[in-house]
Amino acid sequence: MKYTSSRGKCSSITAAEAIKMGISPDGGLFVPDFVPKISELDWRKMAGQTYQERACEILAYYLQDFSSEEIKNCVNGAYNAQSFDDERIAPLVRIAEGVYIQELWHGPTSAFKDMALQLLPYLLVASAEKTGEEDEIVILVATSGDTGKAALEGFKDIDRVKIMVFYPQDGVSEVQKRQMITQTGNNVFVAAVEGNFDDAQNGVKKIFADQSFIATLAQHRMKMSSANSINWGRLLPQIVYYVSAYIDLQVSGQLKSGEAINVAVPTGNFGNILAAYYAGQMGVPINRLICASNANNVLTEFIRTGAYDRNRTFAKTLSPSMDILISSNLERLLYEITGHDATAISDWMEELKTEGKYQVDHTTIDKIGNLFWADFSSDEETQQTIRNTWEEDRYLLDTHTAVARNVYDKYVMNTGDKTPTIIASTASPFKFGKSVAEAILKPELIEGHDEFAILKILSEYTGITIPAGIRDLDQRTVLHNTVSAKEAMGETVLEYLHLHR
Repeated sequence: MKYTSSRGKCSSITAAEAIKMGISPDGGLFVPDFVPKISELDWRKMAGQTYQERACEILAYYLQDFSSEEIKNCVNGAYNAQSFDDERIAPLVRIAEGVYIQELWHGPTSAFKDMALQLLPYLLVASAEKTGEEDEIVILVATSGDTGKAALEGFKDIDRVKIMVFYPQDGVSEVQKRQMITQTGNNVFVAAVEGNFDDAQNGVKKIFADQSFIATLAQHRMKMSSANSINWGRLLPQIVYYVSAYIDLQVSGQLKSGEAINVAVPTGNFGNILAAYYAGQMGVPINRLICASNANNVLTEFIRTGAYDRNRTFAKTLSPSMDILISSNLERLLYEITGHDATAISDWMEELKTEGKYQVDHTTIDKIGNLFWADFSSDEETQQTIRNTWEEDRYLLDTHTAVARNVYDKYVMNTGDKTPTIIASTASPFKFGKSVAEAILKPELIEGHDEFAILKILSEYTGITIPAGIRDLDQRTVLHNTVSAKEAMGETVLEYLHLHR
């Protein structure tokens, strides 16, 4: 298997090269030249395997230049009892008839990004060794909250790697912010950006496309890579948990052999739901992929109409990790849906860059509409869903998973479809504890308390333990105070690296 750019202006490369580079020189995203099908033998074998063993099976389909031993070392380094507080890694919880929550937040930062970002550092180091890379690697990350901390935690103190994270100054929760600005490690750097997530993401993309910047780094034996989901090595581990969830439902007798499922995913950058799409292409029988947005509902409009338009008011919501108007991974879906039409992808992405919008053809949107269904949840609906789910199911949702539950309920109401459904749960409720507490507690219980005191009140009220990665965050020393103008992010990077153009 080789990897090529979604924009068609880069020659095919190996998996190791794609992971090391992160993004293609033509601005496109690396995609596999075909999607492999899981063999009948592997389906049967995985039924009796652990999560780690299943991960090795799935990764081997895509990492054909890696040995089985190399893959096993990466997987076991990432998914273990030191990093995850549940031996099942991504457990399923039944909350209603035919409705299952897949908890993807049992890693060190209590968010689903750990599922990929505990593995990516191992994949990246192995990729650098396999390709004979001698330069130091500089990881640049734009985060809407969860990716940043997960990437920092995954890459801290790794030799010959530096990691730099940019987050929107007023666009993350207090817990997310404290997780990042208290991050330890001799190779980590964190900066707030004066702007929203799209500003931070665009700033990182501009740095990757700046040839003089790349030349400056090259003079000092440095190369850039990415830990955002534009890196195939970030997306690939996410395919695993959807395959594993389907097998779990079959093994437990809750699904018959070959029975289809729906998957509901709260998403802003489209990577998490795209991983479910790839799982479906590999053989997981998926009836509908339910794309759940918040008030920044650019994806809802696109899936319904084929028109992508980011020229709209940016909303700051209770689900800040989804406060995104430019969904980078949608480019990969379009590449797959159009049969690898790199010319069309390049034209659409150029229109997005210059005009802030594009319109796909009828054939493309019909194909997307046959598989995807989309809606969005307001903040009021999100809090009501948290409240209802707690009162009726005694299950505590975070503000992002609640968006998915709300949109799933709308899907059932609109279609009557009761296909068994997996809802991807992307964060511990304690990552967004203030909003969750406001949904289920009486105002007088939390009035006058700061966010960290509210976490303790929420824990006492629900009987749920605060995850170790969040507990006592307010007592940790702040180590990162840098604030960067969105236009000056490149200079901020050079200052940290002690370089000058």
